[in-house]
This record gives sequence, structure tokens and C-alpha cells, in this order.
Amino acid sequence: MKKKSIIVITFALIVLLTGCTKYLSDDNKKRVINEKTGQAITSNILCLPESKELKSIYEKYKEKLDVDYDKLSKCKNFKPSDIFYNKNIFEVIFVKPLAWLIIKVGGFVKNYGLAVMILGILIRLILIPFTKKSMMQSENMKKAQPELQAIQKKYGDNKEQAVQMSQEMMLVYKKYGINPAGGCLVAFIQLPILLAFLEAINRVPAIFEGYLFSLQLGTSPSVGIKNGNLLYIVVIVLIIVSTYFSYKNTMNSTSSGNGQEKQMKMMMIFMIVFISIASLSLPTALALYWIVSNVFMIVQNLIIQKKIKKNVSKGKVINKKNKR
Repeated sequence: MKKKSIIVITFALIVLLTGCTKYLSDDNKKRVINEKTGQAITSNILCLPESKELKSIYEKYKEKLDVDYDKLSKCKNFKPSDIFYNKNIFEVIFVKPLAWLIIKVGGFVKNYGLAVMILGILIRLILIPFTKKSMMQSENMKKAQPELQAIQKKYGDNKEQAVQMSQEMMLVYKKYGINPAGGCLVAFIQLPILLAFLEAINRVPAIFEGYLFSLQLGTSPSVGIKNGNLLYIVVIVLIIVSTYFSYKNTMNSTSSGNGQEKQMKMMMIFMIVFISIASLSLPTALALYWIVSNVFMIVQNLIIQKKIKKNVSKGKVINKKNKR
């Protein structure tokens, strides 16, 4: 638990101490809005806008921008090393490289919405070994539960013997090859990637100016629905459905059968409601990434679960250490 806390606090500090999307304000300190799309105008863009409407807005307010507008390159020529301001760890490691990748893939497939979806799939492919390991850990945790419960019952709430109880539990974890923090590894990896996608979408005009069908990538679903485009409702429905099945699938694979189902179910409902509400105000491009990522994860987990169950039914031991 201490390792988890350290990781979360460290990452939170990195994000808080580094830059993020900044929005342009007028003389009255009100956000400047693109009347055509309903978007709030980003002040710290990474490259030049392309549409006439955006160009005129940025040229009008360029003295108020957080970047030197005249030094920015066209988005198709953007390189992570081009930025002349606010260089920080999160931007250097995550935001700029990811923005560059989206631009390059978008130029190749001729659509930045497709580029975001393709990169979402590629990231999930890269994470397969970590996901598989996490699911195997969950399966081993199920096997270890009877012994862990017996230890907890043995010591009860005896605080004086808490250290001894922890030592015995660690021996059980070692026996089954369980890393207590291992189950959260994929989530920890995904969090900075998700934030980097949001930053890249908000700060690259070529991305937030783009379209997929009639969906404007930088526009939030709430603004799109308000403007009368009902296709944004489909996006919200897909977010809810894909998130539900994704969490349900994960819950089934990690449930240890020891009374955790109710707690996990409540957490699932909370996350679905939270993500659904949050998605109303986030760029549609991020929603596309989330939907594709969820669908890929659902299919991937079903395949991995099937293989794990097949191995268990054949009597194969999942933990490699136990094979020695």
C-alpha cells in the first residue's frame, strides 16, 4: 500500500508542478470562445492554427498568448524540440512526443480522429504484457485468499501482532508470486497517457480543428448536442456502454469471491457515472480514444481470461516461480 501511495503522490506532484492547458482571456478576463465550434481558445498552443477563423482569433490576441505566436511552426512541421517556452518533465516525456505522433499518424491516414483511435489501439497492444500479468496476479490472488483469510482470522484486530500478521501474509504473497501493487500497474501507466492525450488534443490546433464525420474533435459533446448535432449523443452512449462492460469484465476477472463483489460493484457504478459526466465537457477526440481503448480491452481481457481458465483446467500452475 505504501508503494501505491508513493506512486500516486509522485505522479500527482509531477502534474501539479508542470504545465497544463491554459485558456485565452480577453480584457475583461473572460475566456475567448470560438463562436463556430463553442470551444474555449487554448493560449499555450504547440503549433499554428490552420482555419481562417482560428487564425484571426489568435492574431487578434497574440500578445496575450502564453507562447511566442510568431515563432510557432505549422502543425505538420511540428517537432517536440520546437517549443520555446515552459519546458517541463510531463510535457517533454508525454505531451510533445504524443502530439507529434498524432500529427504524423493523422497526416498519414488523412484524419486526426482516426489517428487518435489508432494510437489508442497501439498503446493497448503495447500494454498487453502488463495487462496479462495483472490478470494472472488476480487469478493467483483468488488461490491465495483462503490462506490470507485464515491469517486475518488468526490475528483478528490484535494491533500488537500486526507486524507478525503482515510478515505471514507477505510469505503467502511470495508463495503465489503476488505483488500487492502489481494489480494497479496498468492503471498507473494509463493515467499519464490519458492526461497526455488530453493535453495534446487541447494544444494542437490541427487536432482540435479536425473532424471525424460531423464530429468536431475539439468540441465537447455537451456543446455539440447544444448546437443540434445528435451524433454526439451516440458518443456519450458509447462511452457509457463501453465503460460499463470494461469495468464489469475487469470486476469478473479480479473478484476473489470473499465479499468484495458488492464493494467493487459500487465502485463500478461510481466510475461509470463520473466518467459519463466528465466526458460531457471533454474534447470529443478524447472520447474516441476512450471508447476504442475500452472496446479493445474488453476483447483482450476475454481472450486472456479464456487462456487462463484453460490453463487452470489443465492443472497448469500460473506462477512461474512454483514451477521450479
